[in-house]
Amino acid sequence: MDQTQFEADPGPAPAVLTPMMAQYFEIKAVNPGYLLFYRMGDFYELFFEDAEIASAALGIVLTKRGKHLGEDIGMCGVPIHAANDYLNKLIKLGHRVAICEQVEDPAEAKKRGSKSVVKRDVVRLVTPGTLTEDDHLDARSANYLAALAMVRHGESDFALAWADISTGETFVSDLSADQLGDELARVAPAELLLTAATWQALAEQHLFAPAWAAIATTIPPEAASSEAAMPLLRAAFDIGVFDPSALSRAGRAALGALVGYVGDSQKGRTAPLRAPVGNPAETAMSIDAATRASLEILLTQRGQSKGSLRQSIDLTVTAPGARLLANRLAAPLRQAGAINERLDAVTRLVDDTLLRSRLRQDLKSAPDLARALSRLALERGGPRDLNAIGKAVAAALELAIHLTRQPDLPPVLARLAATLGAAPRALASELALALDDDLPLLSRDGGFVRPAYDGKLDEERALGSETRAVVAALQARLMDETDVRSLKIKHNGVLGFFVEVPAAHGQKLLEPPHRETFIHRQTMANAMRFTTTELAELEGRIARAQDAALEIELAIFARMREAVLERTTQLQGLADALAELDVTAALAEVSAMRGYCRPLVDDSLAFAIAGGRHPVVELMVKAEGQSFVANDADLSGSETIGGGSLWLVTGPNMGGKSTFLRQNALIAILAQMGCYVPADSAHIGVVDRLFSRVGASDDIAHGRSTFMVEMVETAAILNRATRRSLVVLDEIGRGTATFDGLSIAWAAVEALHETTGCRALFATHFHELTSLAKTLSRVANVTMKVREWEGEVVFLHEVGPGAADRSYGIQVARLAGLPEPVIARAKQVLDVLEQRSVGTASSKDKASVLDDLPLFAHQPAPVPKGKDPVHEALDAVRPDEMTPRQAIEALYNLKKLRDDARRN
Repeated sequence: MDQTQFEADPGPAPAVLTPMMAQYFEIKAVNPGYLLFYRMGDFYELFFEDAEIASAALGIVLTKRGKHLGEDIGMCGVPIHAANDYLNKLIKLGHRVAICEQVEDPAEAKKRGSKSVVKRDVVRLVTPGTLTEDDHLDARSANYLAALAMVRHGESDFALAWADISTGETFVSDLSADQLGDELARVAPAELLLTAATWQALAEQHLFAPAWAAIATTIPPEAASSEAAMPLLRAAFDIGVFDPSALSRAGRAALGALVGYVGDSQKGRTAPLRAPVGNPAETAMSIDAATRASLEILLTQRGQSKGSLRQSIDLTVTAPGARLLANRLAAPLRQAGAINERLDAVTRLVDDTLLRSRLRQDLKSAPDLARALSRLALERGGPRDLNAIGKAVAAALELAIHLTRQPDLPPVLARLAATLGAAPRALASELALALDDDLPLLSRDGGFVRPAYDGKLDEERALGSETRAVVAALQARLMDETDVRSLKIKHNGVLGFFVEVPAAHGQKLLEPPHRETFIHRQTMANAMRFTTTELAELEGRIARAQDAALEIELAIFARMREAVLERTTQLQGLADALAELDVTAALAEVSAMRGYCRPLVDDSLAFAIAGGRHPVVELMVKAEGQSFVANDADLSGSETIGGGSLWLVTGPNMGGKSTFLRQNALIAILAQMGCYVPADSAHIGVVDRLFSRVGASDDIAHGRSTFMVEMVETAAILNRATRRSLVVLDEIGRGTATFDGLSIAWAAVEALHETTGCRALFATHFHELTSLAKTLSRVANVTMKVREWEGEVVFLHEVGPGAADRSYGIQVARLAGLPEPVIARAKQVLDVLEQRSVGTASSKDKASVLDDLPLFAHQPAPVPKGKDPVHEALDAVRPDEMTPRQAIEALYNLKKLRDDARRN
């Protein structure tokens, strides 16, 4: 290491920087905004402010080394072998890191003079959107880098380009201002590139969400130029497959910014970006950001995977399959033909349990081909990545055999079978022959080529083995010659091979006749170390053999890597096919295991669900040993009658309204992503846009209250929903005064019915709305059923026709644990209000009625009653174990107990 050149004598700052400091400042200056990992021997060191930031973030000691301008130079460092762990922590905390390596051998620097500095350069910029290593990535989630461009005039307001450089997947889409937030919510990039001007314009139009600031990276204006993008795009993509001139100006600017940023971050290494998929938003169901949060599709509202729709149905057995499943859930299709092709494939595997089981078993042995390929392309791959590719190809060939043996495969499975069957068998065989079973992480560690694969390599390895045998023979001979039985020949990284004897025998080797043979090297507290001319020559032969063996292995690795990269496009297609087969088999597995049904999906305005269930809640209920209550929903309509139906859902809180609303939205998502659905039967006309406004939230960062957020989201629904949309709304208008809220809810229902004509579920506690069913032809009233028993309410979670006459709020409050005096007082107030019919009275009348109420007085909590004998007897009944006679006797006994309780 040459870190001593950072040191300076205390006192006034030197007029001229030391060579080391000059080099550091030069490298730091061209990488502003990055923490500089500056390689010094076996450590990455950080200095000045970088050291202070890293020391606080990583919990490592901040030290000092030398001075600059009279001030101490702060320093901290991380060892090379553990750098990935520290790097991962910094990236997760939102930092960006420049990796600065020694790019020449220190011995070469010394040849230029004792004060010469080892040449260094930044070899990689590490940012949240440019990660490729497994240590830094969630294997089952994509890691997107996105670039946003804006045009003032033209065919579109914005364009978004995004790519996962760990797999090469690339996309570009033109977007309107209304679509921007929804698409970013769907993509969920780890890093977002945009110019300062675009950022400012978004802020001025109130389009910049606060959450974007944490992932935003500002790029210079020239980096997002549509003209400057053309040469970059032509160099990055095969023009025969993708023509960048076909993109809009905004599309070229966004994609060019992304490609340029990836190139800069990889410092000359070429990421295997695929030809971009254009405008995926045009083929996907539109789901806005609020709806994604409400329905908890990929993550719950707490940001956790557990409890989400994805987690509940994810039975994939490979990481690429899990990533594809998430993509499909985030962007369900809206073309009936494509949806049914996916469903045909799932149906085939649902019906053939044996084939499904074989496919899933073989898929388990298929490693993550796409990410291994990207690491090799970026020169960060090792022998294990080559082995992963070989195993993935072998698994693909085996899977193809299973599929091609099946008659009359549906189109999706036939296409997958053809792709898998065309996998490069020769490449897999060569990799299997070349790579040993136990592989190092890095090629420079050597020892990864299988014995007998290369004759010359075996010769060099044999020479190394033989020389080690010679070392053992030499040790035995020296022991005999010196008569020192404790003499040992050892090796370490500093001295190389040496002879070691206990200190008591060391003097003997320094005296004739042995001093002519033994050359003193080192004196230890308990031992002395020597070398001999013969041992030095032997060490040279061993080192040359090891170096020669490693050189041969590295050449084999380079040849294998090149053979893999020559097939990049084919291997990327193979990776896609493996992931798609995994998703198809996983969806078939979950459908068969849980009794899901195949939905009928067409281009009608149907939405008829029989026995529908919530896929997430059902799992939770079953885990508690209970059964989920299934419910029907029929929102079907047609163009001739003006659109779809709208159900007004009333009933108590805790009655299951929110679950019912959400389950129908989730059923639509599952059907259109190509999965069976949790229902007895389902007929769904393709939904173009899905809107769900269930639950309350605020947006304090933008100064918006809960009610304001509710109104903003409702406005988006009323302005953007179409006749083919599905709208799920809960409690609109409840966040303001009663009459205001009722008026808003009333007008919203009329607008959905008369103007939009969409299929909708509208849950409300405004019972006055139920009268709309008399005047609006496609509105129907349904309610969540309840039963009352001796003042207690029992929620049945069943949906039935009709309207609720009350909300049972006080009963729910008791379940929540409100003190009994408060419950009693609430009942007292409610009785007065209901008796005086103040529901339609003026505010003045309400006040006068409430003035008559006696003041609230604290009352001691009632003494808990013993358990009801009727309930105790009922708990003891076991209907499945009773004869008819015993059942009749039990019924009479229950009646007697009830009558006795009434008399008492």
